[in-house]
Amino acid sequence: MSAVLEVRDLTRRFGGITAVDGVSFSVAEGEVLGIIGPNGSGKSTLFNCILGQIEPSAGHVLLDGEDVTGLRPSALNRRGVSRTFQLLQVFPNLSARENLILAGQEHRGSMMGRLFGAADAGLSAEAEAMIGFFRLERVADTRAGSLSYGQQKLLDAAMAFMAGPRLVLLDEPAGGVNPSMLAALKDRLAAINREKGATFVVIEHNMDFVMSLCTRILVLAEGRILAEGKPYDVRNDPRVIEAYLGH
Repeated sequence: MSAVLEVRDLTRRFGGITAVDGVSFSVAEGEVLGIIGPNGSGKSTLFNCILGQIEPSAGHVLLDGEDVTGLRPSALNRRGVSRTFQLLQVFPNLSARENLILAGQEHRGSMMGRLFGAADAGLSAEAEAMIGFFRLERVADTRAGSLSYGQQKLLDAAMAFMAGPRLVLLDEPAGGVNPSMLAALKDRLAAINREKGATFVVIEHNMDFVMSLCTRILVLAEGRILAEGKPYDVRNDPRVIEAYLGH
């Protein structure tokens, strides 16, 4: 399988502090990679460097072999890179369906198309498909702000996969979600990988969630890669246990 994402010796310094220190890894097409690590390990800084929200101090980010280091998030979005945030990015006064259509518009179309094109930007069919896939039929026309937190997280994930992005980065998708909705979210993420070949990377604190969802785990500690491998091997790695429990 070819690499969708390659990160080469990525480094980010803030004054005398090195938050990300020479990190290298790749994500193969159709892979689900989990990135874990204790608080302060550099996970969020790494994500933000990859996504162009922070300019790295050194190193490179490649998307399908093209160097995209430092490109703005909007430019990456047009190249098929999507993401979620720790804080929900849904529009509370729009329905779930309208949120999906708006998310799809971010991936395609010009300003002229948005001004003079169809009101749904030609995305109604895709929005309906995502509503069905993420099992949001019962709340499709409900204001997003009226949904439960877990339903909003499910909608947020569906929005990230609108328009078939090349790569999705999910930032703490399980955070604050109750167990029943968490099971539904994990089921749908596993299904979109299995059935549609979606490629994505997950930063997560919920170890059970990430270990059962991801095919490979990368562990960060103090800005460096501490361990990498299959979930079972990583979970039982003494260095990982020490990093989480040894402080």
